[in-house]
Amino acid sequence: MSMPVALGMTIGLALPLQHRIDTLVQLAREAHEAGLRSAWFGQTFSYDSPSLAAIVGREVPGLHVGTSAVPVFGRHPLLLAGQAQTAQAATGGRYHLGLALGTKQLTEAGFGIPYERPIRLLREFLTALRQLVETGSADFHGELLTATTPLPATVPGAEPPVPVLVAAMGPQALRVAGALADGILPYLAGPRALAEHIVPAVTAAAEAAGRPAPRIVAFVPGVVTADPEAVRESATEALAFYERFPSYQRVIELSGGTRAADLAVIGDEEAVAAEVRRYREAGATEVVFTTTDLGGEADRRRTWKLLGELATG
Repeated sequence: MSMPVALGMTIGLALPLQHRIDTLVQLAREAHEAGLRSAWFGQTFSYDSPSLAAIVGREVPGLHVGTSAVPVFGRHPLLLAGQAQTAQAATGGRYHLGLALGTKQLTEAGFGIPYERPIRLLREFLTALRQLVETGSADFHGELLTATTPLPATVPGAEPPVPVLVAAMGPQALRVAGALADGILPYLAGPRALAEHIVPAVTAAAEAAGRPAPRIVAFVPGVVTADPEAVRESATEALAFYERFPSYQRVIELSGGTRAADLAVIGDEEAVAAEVRRYREAGATEVVFTTTDLGGEADRRRTWKLLGELATG
């Protein structure tokens, strides 16, 4: 079997949230030592992900850390800007903030608030948030939210301005993200969906708004393993949760799959490296692997070793 060629692109990991903070710091340090460039933390109803990213980023110098992603429902730009700038100052400029629309089911069940006009809310949230992270002040009065700064909202040392990305995959969200954000965080979007639908849409929106080419940070479930059938069976069970939501159903179909596990990258080093290369060719500027622990500890270490090799060069 030929050895995979280093891609020299930014490759990171999404770290699982079931661990204690000390364990997450240890895992992040291991990832950084393997050559990986970033560690990302999801936002559920447990950890506060910007705080967690700040802790890990401060403990592991040189590692970029990110949140993927904070739902805009139930939050306010003033509070989130303060969290993000605090994380940016704590990490010396290595924090990346991801936003998400969330889902109707989780928003209404968890927060007891109606999931209404999500695209409008995303646009207003991003508009106010950009003012805050770029200038430390805001004077925004929208239909759905207001954000003004009667007191200063600047965090000393929060430089450069926090990059803001959006977990956008649908046409309307991509237009808003392209116009107002620094990039996107697609998940379960394979190379076909990226190349034919997602990357062209967000890039066109950025160009129309006079913004730089957006970052495309593709989140990809993947494992290097000698037993792909067993790991894919585990992936089918672990990823079935996402099949309940129309946004994921759509992007899985656009990617040529029928189940979420069809988008998992599972195989030996050569097979996984080839798939990572396909993501890059489809327009991904960065790749973040998720659920690398599906095959057990040995496969996780094997996966991280390969990804570190691909990122170095």
